[in-house]
Amino acid sequence: MGEAVMTTRQQADGTIVVEVRGSLDAATVDAMRAALLDTLHRDRPGLLIVDLTFVTFMDSMGIGTLVAGYEAARDIGARFVLRNPSEFVHRQLRITGLTELFGLPQGSSSTRTYTV
Repeated sequence: MGEAVMTTRQQADGTIVVEVRGSLDAATVDAMRAALLDTLHRDRPGLLIVDLTFVTFMDSMGIGTLVAGYEAARDIGARFVLRNPSEFVHRQLRITGLTELFGLPQGSSSTRTYTV
């Protein structure tokens, strides 16, 4: 099981950015889910960006956490954005058929922000 470091910051325009580094797996998803849901319900941002540039591994529990964040954002009328999903993360989302949900292209990822 891996480790993950999450940093949450609010930009001047009220946008919340959650940067994730490491693995999103059984050992780390509870903290990630709590960070996403608590931030959405407490701060009620119009836009929440999850920066996945430095995510090196993600299993089905990590995918479920991103879906839970997406649904929680949708429920409060916020936009949920994936920024720079690593090649590994993009492949996992493509294999599970979730690229469309997250607004990702079907091909390989590149350094882009994807908006839902």
